Amino acid sequence: MNAPTDCLPHPLPADAASLPLVAVVGPTGSGKSDLALAIAMEFGGEVVNCDSLQIYRNFDVGTAKLPAAERRGIPHHLIDVADPGHVFTAGEYARRGRAVLADIAGRGGLPVVAGGTGFYLRALVDGLFAGPARDQALRDRLQQREQRRPGSLHRILTRFDPAAASQIHAHDIPKVMRALEIRLLTRRRASELFKTGREALQGYRVLKIGLQPDRQALYQRLDERCQIMFSGGLIEEVQRILALGFPETAKPFESHGYKQALQMLRGELTRKEAVFYAQRNTRRYAKRQMTWFRQEHGVVWLKGFGEEPQIRAAALELVSNFVRV
Repeated sequence: MNAPTDCLPHPLPADAASLPLVAVVGPTGSGKSDLALAIAMEFGGEVVNCDSLQIYRNFDVGTAKLPAAERRGIPHHLIDVADPGHVFTAGEYARRGRAVLADIAGRGGLPVVAGGTGFYLRALVDGLFAGPARDQALRDRLQQREQRRPGSLHRILTRFDPAAASQIHAHDIPKVMRALEIRLLTRRRASELFKTGREALQGYRVLKIGLQPDRQALYQRLDERCQIMFSGGLIEEVQRILALGFPETAKPFESHGYKQALQMLRGELTRKEAVFYAQRNTRRYAKRQMTWFRQEHGVVWLKGFGEEPQIRAAALELVSNFVRV
């Protein structure tokens, strides 16, 4: 396929009843940010972050956050919008994300959503079941149980709601707790309720472009990225964040890279061990992302990295045909 050759951004159709929305998805390290930027530059668009870690301020090195100087003047939304101590939920992302989409489209731009947090994208496009209000007393009891018996909450969820348990990683305690909370408060399975009561995004048609690079090439890139993170300031970044007064229990510190950096600072891991576990966990995360996105309906898959010329050309042609419908 050939990329559009016009040097000026392509105008969008004026049909406000069906506005185009592009989403670039795929595993970490697949080049989503680069491709989203290229699409936004070509079609007069703006990028909307869909990475749950890039939401947080000060977490830069370990999230591969695109520096402002490399954004080529293209506005990027929902980056650096929350402090590390704030638990930014999928529901909050959906609310704020939809407001951003409306703002971009209202100014005649093309929203280009980019990121690997599939649950956020699903909440944005398909809607999210709100569920009962959080019960802090119940959450405290569940948290205490998990601390006494690690892994016990996921085992309980497997008995109560096997469908939900199969979709939630055992180490993702906040999501496990929320599913159990819904089950205990409503006497209904969260997996069933998630299918109802959701308000899908209205007024948009969505093109989902998925990046699927060769697995071994991706894993090699991720291993190299982890090496670069640890030699390029990750430890110092963690020290700065802690010096600002944010606790080690802040949610972003649970992610791969940051978790190992903390363990290294506490003397629990050597530098070599920290890099090894960060690499291993990042590869596992990429595999889980691909499993998630393969189950996502309507994704057009491109087999390569987002910065490869042939992938970029194919994506630009897809978007060109899409926005002109």
